[in-house]
Amino acid sequence: LKMCHWITRADFAPYFYDNGPYSQNGNLALFSLSEDTPVGTQIYQLNGTDPEGHEVRYGLSFDPGSKEYFRVDPISGNITLIEKLDREKQDSIDVLVSITDGISKVVERVTIFVMDANDEKPEFQNMPAIIDVLETTPPGSSIYKVEAVDRDTGSGGSITYYLQNPPFSLFTIDRHSGILRIRSGEMLDYEKTKTHFVTVIAKDSGGNFNGKEQFLSSSATMTINVIDAQDTPPVFVGTPYFGYVYEVSMPGSEIFAVVAKDGDAGNPNPITYSFDEGKHFYWKENRRRIYEIACKVFYLFSQASEVSPEGTLMDYTVTSVVIRVVDLNNNPPTFYGENGPQNIFELTMYEHPPEGEILRGLKITVNDSDQGANAKFNLRLIGPGRMLRVVPQTVLNEAQVTILVEDSAAMDYEKNHFLTYKLLAVEIDTPERFSATADIVIHLLDTNDNAPKFALDYYIARIPENSPGGSNVVTVTATDPDSGPWGEVKYSIYGSGADLFLIQPTSGIIYTQPWASLDAEVRSKYNFYVKAEDSEGKYSLAEVFVTVLDLNDHPPAFNDNFLEKTMVIGAPVKIEAVDDDAEIPNNVIEYAIMKAEPNINIFDINADTGEIILKSYIKSMAIIQNITKQRDTTWSLVVQARDRGQPSFSTTAVVKIDITEATQLNGGPLASFIMQSRNKPLQILGILAGVICLMVIVTVIISTATFMRNKKSNRILPNRRVRRRKQQQSWLKSPFRSSENSGDKFKVTEEVQEPEPEAVMDNINYNNNVSNVVRQSPPPPPPCAPFLPPPLPTYVPRDRQWAVPTISATVAPKPRKKPVMTRQDTVNKALVSELKLRLEQKRLNHQ
Repeated sequence: LKMCHWITRADFAPYFYDNGPYSQNGNLALFSLSEDTPVGTQIYQLNGTDPEGHEVRYGLSFDPGSKEYFRVDPISGNITLIEKLDREKQDSIDVLVSITDGISKVVERVTIFVMDANDEKPEFQNMPAIIDVLETTPPGSSIYKVEAVDRDTGSGGSITYYLQNPPFSLFTIDRHSGILRIRSGEMLDYEKTKTHFVTVIAKDSGGNFNGKEQFLSSSATMTINVIDAQDTPPVFVGTPYFGYVYEVSMPGSEIFAVVAKDGDAGNPNPITYSFDEGKHFYWKENRRRIYEIACKVFYLFSQASEVSPEGTLMDYTVTSVVIRVVDLNNNPPTFYGENGPQNIFELTMYEHPPEGEILRGLKITVNDSDQGANAKFNLRLIGPGRMLRVVPQTVLNEAQVTILVEDSAAMDYEKNHFLTYKLLAVEIDTPERFSATADIVIHLLDTNDNAPKFALDYYIARIPENSPGGSNVVTVTATDPDSGPWGEVKYSIYGSGADLFLIQPTSGIIYTQPWASLDAEVRSKYNFYVKAEDSEGKYSLAEVFVTVLDLNDHPPAFNDNFLEKTMVIGAPVKIEAVDDDAEIPNNVIEYAIMKAEPNINIFDINADTGEIILKSYIKSMAIIQNITKQRDTTWSLVVQARDRGQPSFSTTAVVKIDITEATQLNGGPLASFIMQSRNKPLQILGILAGVICLMVIVTVIISTATFMRNKKSNRILPNRRVRRRKQQQSWLKSPFRSSENSGDKFKVTEEVQEPEPEAVMDNINYNNNVSNVVRQSPPPPPPCAPFLPPPLPTYVPRDRQWAVPTISATVAPKPRKKPVMTRQDTVNKALVSELKLRLEQKRLNHQ
């Protein structure tokens, strides 16, 4: 029987920690938050506990109808801002925060205060505004008070006033009160400016916004209308006044009208007119007209006066009026010379005068005897181009005519020997449009204003090589349009490439020097300058490019007409001929085998490179011996080298080829290595030099060790007797030194046979078609043996004589037997000869 016992315990409610207003966690009491806090920011953490240690959950809620600005994580208590704050709309937020342990729940009402940030611009209360100000308002007077409000608090709500472009304004504003005044020392003037536009800027004192200090400002424009005052006298319109009247006008004819306005246009007074010289004119005030009675030129003074509402005269203004009496248009313009009326003017001058120069040889006067508008006419110069210009272009009554040079380059004797122009005078504003003309003839004189000019900037010429001296190359042509001696051209040439050429000074024919011999193989390109010069030294240059055309005048040539080669089966041998011609195809060589001895051609030759190879079916010496039925593998070939020129030249050479197989020789590893590296003489020398150095080092080490051991024991213990030779021998006999029989360097065990006679073939060039070409190539110098290392330093005794045991060694050939020439000896001899020849060629190339 089991019994359950229930123990009742008291449950205590959870509670928040109260960490004070400056803490970031707790119960949110007295917490404040800046209105510029970004949405999504974690602003606070609710923090509380349960006395029993139960896990607590947090909650956050708002009054019904209130906007929800925050959200809380029930587990962590982190409160996040979810709506944008605006202190100017709501400066505090009531929040209900709760904490529960699942059994008991505690709810507290807290208030979050929204702190101000500088996010509001100043707002004008009475702007924009339009005000009227009397133009006589004294400087410094207050004319308006600007008011603006900034809803921010602190420095962000403190406003300062400014004017835009204050240095150029007639007004000033108090920075703190916003009172607008007329600047000291300035006056408003209705007659100058009727309306002023003033831009006022209201700026706060700055405040923090999003972590940075921010200043905000607003602007508004005020329109100031200036009210006119009676402070300006009348003003005549359209001054100065000039009037005209025909000499035949009837008395009472209308002549001219004057107009005046009150200077105070905002509130003008009536104007009355008068003038002083009344004896010749009658003044009718209402119509403001002047009537002529009799005179020629009248100078009058017209007075305009303001009339007050009471009828009294106030301010007045006086202006002058000039009345001219003119006659009828009954005279056309007329040109005059030094002796009276004239309609042809001639002048002789040099071409290309300076621009702007006056043609002083022309004495021309133009006159219209009428008066006023009837005597006003235009001058025009009609002719080829715009070389000349007439001054003046408009004339009243009479003027001296001046002809100026406008385009000097166009006044060219080579284009026009003389110029003809028409000088035209036409009245402007008359119904009759009277006119007059005069001919101007200018005779031009030539000057040396042109340098000779070549027909081409450069000339390209080609001449075959071996052309005889005095051969024509090219003809250059230059012309000088000037007349007389100035147009005569002389030619000359100069430059680094002109040594082999001459030029005829008058005709421009370029030809070779009498002694010149052109050879394209020596030099194929020449360039130089040709100069064309007139009698006064004016010149121009052209460049001449001469190409020497290559002729096929050199046949191919071998270094020797009899060549000896050793061929290893599977490897080619190469022969080479040289053609001294300069250009292709004259120096392009083709190779061909013309004849073979024995008369079984088992070779192919590369027509382009000259490489001779065995035919593809030749794989071993046995195949060759099977074909020839002989053991001798020596062939003599007649090889032809032919160029591709026209005509084509060729030459032949006899190539003696000794064929061998690339097998391991009985001479040991050294002979085998020589056979394999016969085309790499530098590699052979390097390995031999390394072997010699190694042997020297070993010898020195052994000798030194033996000497030190004997010195310690005070005994001389030579290991072997040192034998002195009558003649000094080198340490290591070079396999490349000359000997009576080079084949002795290798051990040969083939059966002995009598040497077969070598095939001899004369070098008969059956197809050589150049009989007068003789090529002599000096024989190559004899091959030199490689340099041997210096002898070992000898030991010099001081106190006692020590016998230093040494080890000497040499690689010497085996004892000579009776020389027997075998096929293997022939192969070895050929290989050594070819190696010596290649070493010598390498040495000559490095020199």
